[in-house]
This record gives sequence, C-alpha cells and structure tokens, in this order.
Amino acid sequence: MRAFGRNDSILIGGLAVAAWLVSSREVGQLIDRARAIDHSRGLQLVPALFFLTVVFLVHQVLKRQEMRDEATQATTRVAEMERLVVFGQALAKSLDGDWIREATTEHLPAIAGGRVAWAMIRTTGADDWLALTPIPPDAKATLERAAARVIGDPAASTDATGDDICFPLVAPGGPIGAIGIAPQPPLTEAQKTVMSAAAALLAASVKNADLFLQVHENSVRDALTGCFNRRHFLDVMDSELRRARRSHGIFSVVMFDLDHFKNINDRFGHLCGDAVLAMVGKRMKAVLRGSDVKCRYGGEEFLVLLPDTPLAGAHRVAEMLRRDVEEHPVHWNEQTVVVTASFGLTEIVPGEIDTPAIIGRVDAGLYQAKQDGRNCVREQGAVSGQLAAVSVN
Repeated sequence: MRAFGRNDSILIGGLAVAAWLVSSREVGQLIDRARAIDHSRGLQLVPALFFLTVVFLVHQVLKRQEMRDEATQATTRVAEMERLVVFGQALAKSLDGDWIREATTEHLPAIAGGRVAWAMIRTTGADDWLALTPIPPDAKATLERAAARVIGDPAASTDATGDDICFPLVAPGGPIGAIGIAPQPPLTEAQKTVMSAAAALLAASVKNADLFLQVHENSVRDALTGCFNRRHFLDVMDSELRRARRSHGIFSVVMFDLDHFKNINDRFGHLCGDAVLAMVGKRMKAVLRGSDVKCRYGGEEFLVLLPDTPLAGAHRVAEMLRRDVEEHPVHWNEQTVVVTASFGLTEIVPGEIDTPAIIGRVDAGLYQAKQDGRNCVREQGAVSGQLAAVSVN
C-alpha cells in the first residue's frame, strides 16, 4: 500500500509553495505594486484576482464532478451492454421454448435493473399467450391485454392495462409478443434503448426456435399424413424398449394396412389415394392419444406405439380406430370411397430389446388379419422362447 497518493503529493507541493510565498520578498513587492496601481488608478485588482481564482477552483471542482458522472454513466452503459451480451449468448444456445424461458427468467431482471419485468409471446394461430417469465395468475389477464395493445392488436381492449412500460417483440412477419417492465424508478432513454435491444434479441431467439422446430418436424414427419417417418419411429421405439427394461413397464405396438389400396389408386387415381392417406392421418390424430407415437411405416402401412398400454387396451384402441376409419369415407369426384384396414398388434413385455423381432411379430398379426378376411384386428403374442433367450442374455 502506497503511503502517499497523487493527491497527497499535490497537497504537499502546494504547502511548500505557500511557505515559500510567505517568506518571499519578491512576491511581497509584487503585491505592493498591485496595491499601488489600485490606489493610483482606482482599480481593485487583488479582489478581482481572488474572485477569478475562486471561480476557477469552483469550475475545476464542477468539471471533475461532471467527469466522474460521465465515467459512472459510461461504466453503467458498459455493464448494461455486458448483460445484454450475456443474455444474447444464453439465447443463442436456446433452441426450444424451455431453454428460452429459462434464459429469459434468469437474465431479464438484471437487464431491467432489478425492476419487476415480464415477457410473453402469442402462440401461433391462437389467441393464447405463453409466459416466458413467471407471472402471477391474478396479473396474467392484465398483462396479456397490455401485450396485445403494444403489438397493435386491433382486437385489444382499450381499457386500462396497467402502468408497466412495454416493448414489442418484433420478428419477421410482425410482432409476436412483448416485454414489460415496472415504471419505477423512471427509465432513462439509455435504459429504454437497452430494453428495446433485449426485446429484439428475444424476438429473434423465439423465431429461430420456431424455425428450428419446424425444420426438425419436417425432417421426422411424413408431410401427407402428419405421422412420424419410419426412421424416427424406430429410434423412439428403441428408447421405449430401454425405458421399459429399466422400469419394468409394458407397451403395445399396432400395425395396420389399408385394404385394397392399390385398387383405389387404379380406379380413382393417385390423388385420391393421397386423399385417403391424409384422411387416415387425421383419423389417427383424432382417435389416438397425444402420447401415442404414430408412424407411416411404408406406402399404406402404419405403425402405432401405445405407451403404458397392455394387450387388451391395445385391442380396444385398434378396434376403435378400425371402426373410425371405416365410418369416414373419402368423397372424391362425386363418388364415395369407403376405406377399411386390417390390424395386427402385440404387447412388449419387460426384457425385450429386439426391435426387428417385435416388428416381425406385429406384422405376423397383420398378415393373419388379411388371411381372415381383412377389416379386422388380430393379436400376436410374444414367443416364450424368444423372451427366455433375451432374459438369459
């Protein structure tokens, strides 16, 4: 630690100069001459010089204070920019809604200077709002109206929407949400600029996550039916087999095939065949649970994985889907195309890990349904020898 700082050195130097002035005869003579000039010409040089000296000292003090204030503001701006950079880096790693909510919840209060802040986005094609930060239930409706108003929703209520200052989240295609911040203490223009930048970062991240999800969905789904493709289904099935092995759970697999689908294509054309496949995809979505994994396995062949569903429950589901498909014919060129399907199903018991064997088993059930006249459901149980071999391994 230094014994003397720079200011201490200046003070010591000043004291030394003052001591020299006290004993300096030349300085005394100069002062006497100044006084003589004052008396002879009626001037007040000494008081004027003293006043100018005081003014100069005050000016220097104020200037130094101004410089300190500017330095403080610059430090504050640097800190704000650093928080924005950290927020942007966190959002850059966020490729889904959960990560974006986590990053926003963690970083937005710091960017807002410790004020209460919130963020929400409007879900695509709906009037529902998705909160990106924790929002009290009793304040949700008010904040939704405030967000709708700031993004220019023509249907937004013109009633009082609270005192929060809102910043729209603007993405390509239009506003998608808003950030809100408590108005106290009052925001400076610089702080408003920072909040606008944070809103721009968040909007871009939400849009990127949405595009990433669309690309991922397009890569694993069949565009015509909306079902998963074969590769993704097999990956999910492998994961379910591992989970069932750990938890000793069970699930079932259903395979069905549209009856005489080639005849439909030959008689009505392939566009009609596409319409039939699209109808089947819609009926699967309407009848099956959201947790059920739906797959277009090939041409007119479909697979369905039913988690936590034993064989009896899978039979009921397959029968319900079979009737639903038959009861929803496709109307094509003023003709009615009745569609039926044949179903095979099997139950996966704990310990099974051979996906091809399971697919082969459910395919055998489907073949049996075809042999029994089509438009029916047939079960295919696990082969005990196979399970014994699995258990030994």
